Amino acid sequence: MQTPSQRPLWKIYLIFLAPMVLSNFLQSFSGTLNGIYVGQLLGTQALAAVSGMFPIVFFFIALVIGLGAGASVLIGQAWGAGETLLVKKVTGATLTLGAIIGLAAAVLGSVLARPALQGLGTPLDVLEDAVAYARVMMLIMPLLLVFILFTQLLRGISDTVSPLLALIVSTATGLLLTPALILGWLGIAPMGIQSAALAGLVGNALAMVFLVLRLRHKRSAMAPDREFFAALRLDWAILQKVLRIGLPTGVQMVVLSLSELVILALVNSHGSSATAAYGAVTQIVNYVQFPALSIAITASILGAQAIGAGRMERISPILRTGLLINLCLTGALVLVGYGLSNWLLGLFITDVDALIRAEHLLHIMLWSVLVFGFQAVIGGIMRASGVVLVPMGITLFCVLCIELPAAYALDAHFGLQGVWMAFPVTYIAMLILQTLYYRLVWRHKQIQRLI
Repeated sequence: MQTPSQRPLWKIYLIFLAPMVLSNFLQSFSGTLNGIYVGQLLGTQALAAVSGMFPIVFFFIALVIGLGAGASVLIGQAWGAGETLLVKKVTGATLTLGAIIGLAAAVLGSVLARPALQGLGTPLDVLEDAVAYARVMMLIMPLLLVFILFTQLLRGISDTVSPLLALIVSTATGLLLTPALILGWLGIAPMGIQSAALAGLVGNALAMVFLVLRLRHKRSAMAPDREFFAALRLDWAILQKVLRIGLPTGVQMVVLSLSELVILALVNSHGSSATAAYGAVTQIVNYVQFPALSIAITASILGAQAIGAGRMERISPILRTGLLINLCLTGALVLVGYGLSNWLLGLFITDVDALIRAEHLLHIMLWSVLVFGFQAVIGGIMRASGVVLVPMGITLFCVLCIELPAAYALDAHFGLQGVWMAFPVTYIAMLILQTLYYRLVWRHKQIQRLI
């Protein structure tokens, strides 16, 4: 029987990737269906009220995703070195900090929900509903953040199946319970706009119970046991290393989301048809980008495990395999996107003129997601060694100093299609700069374990 290290790298990648890609798909799909439930059953105002919470929720989620990115590297290195107790210590310290962030969000969110939503410019006609939803949403934040964080950390020990199964439990519960709470099925009092948040709470709770039982049954290194519970404390020696890698990732996510708002404002200036085209194209692009990002995460975890095991000779093959899989998998999805563009966009757009415009925009930039994937894999390999500041700096420089100025300049010259031309320009710049840093600097560094 082959051990994981004896399997061909492409097989290891695909075993790791498949559940992660399915998880990403499920998360997007469940978010889409929840929006449909709220919009169709409670109306447009309710949907607007729920949407107003997104920037606040995303801020806290970005923080824990950053924590998870940093901790996953440390866990990967400890796992590669065969140090199970160290895996538990990193997991325990990170989950404790995640829970504290969640509790802070719950307290501050409950008290400051109204002024925060007013500050975000929430329309007065939906403000009361938005505040009611926000208070419930912030109260469930501790469990939500711990669940997101735990599923991320499991990747460090190459377990992507358990998070997928837990997400299926959470998603199925939410999708069944949300309409039941909205409509008051089985004698349940209708919960109105708070239904989606309450269904999410129940779904996450059941998913966490499932995850704990599964990990204990598998005798996983992250199964809650005596050593695991002993590790649930703020170990600052570990957390300093987690934050050194993780905070730049969280900051990067926040800046990228803010830059998307700037692009959206530019698109909105072209009218509602342009906005509809933007929304539809973004939906398609996201489903192509998910696998590319998952490949980069896989490269980072496998790289961290190789560094932990002291097998630096595996780094180059891991990088080459990641680039090749990105070429094949992301490239295939790009081809599907081009071949079925009219049909796919037609799922979101019914107006013929808007559909033609959206298809043209998709054709301008979809190919560049392949380039985006290449640079993400290179950045993932460098992150495996704890090198994050320069790759993050390159990304932020390209977004703030190339993408946004290029979008405005090309928009002035070519109109709406110029905005979409800015994406390929940006991704190519990212690839060139990440590659130069990797080849000229990172490869010549003395790479050592971080923990």
